[in-house]
Amino acid sequence: MIPRVLLLAGTAEARALAAALAARTDLSAIASLAGATQAPAPLALPTRTGGFGGAEGFVAFLRAERIGAVVDATHPFAARISARSAMLCRELAVPYLQLLRPEWTPQPGDRWHIIAREEEAADIIPPEARVFLATGPAQIDRFAGLSGRQVICRRIDASPEPFPWPQGRYVQGRPPFTVADEEALLRRFRVDWLVTRNAGGASGRSKLEAARRLGLPVAMIARPAQPDAPQVGNPAAALDWIERRIWTNASF
Repeated sequence: MIPRVLLLAGTAEARALAAALAARTDLSAIASLAGATQAPAPLALPTRTGGFGGAEGFVAFLRAERIGAVVDATHPFAARISARSAMLCRELAVPYLQLLRPEWTPQPGDRWHIIAREEEAADIIPPEARVFLATGPAQIDRFAGLSGRQVICRRIDASPEPFPWPQGRYVQGRPPFTVADEEALLRRFRVDWLVTRNAGGASGRSKLEAARRLGLPVAMIARPAQPDAPQVGNPAAALDWIERRIWTNASF
């Protein structure tokens, strides 16, 4: 039987790994997207969209599709998905790997303020500040403490609802963004503070470089705890992990 891999996607690294897997003839792979973004960039693999229906649905899918290994290349802040996937794979004795890109680290000139949770942003950002939320609209309620400040939140898709509190607004934009793009946006809205998650990756670094150029402080939300499981930092290492299992056991 040809080994079958489930790729939990949603990142640029997942897209690169999907392309590498699609080129292989010695294994089969399927990708899964959570469905949080409308019209996501296509993957090179057959792709399912939407949740699995909880733990039972995930287990049923693994069994029905005869999945022999799971590579989790979801967003570094998709903590619940990663924790659940790792736990269930461990219980089922299905090999699990997390493809987690390295964190950003501060560079000379950066003015980072590390916070553990979104709610802490209101503790360090002055009441009169203009704030750019580069975190997306998911769980925006965690920033409710910023109510009263002028808040701009970027999102990929148009919002079906108005901004959840006064003096705030959404602005649409689909990445990637250049440093010039980000600097222009920060100047346009006269932003005083940038709030972002430490997602890592090359494509999102431009906003940090723009903030550095403008001398803006950054509220940097630290990553949540990751599962206790094998982990690699790039698609090539993930493909190597898969290949080693092919040679060890053709059906994983």
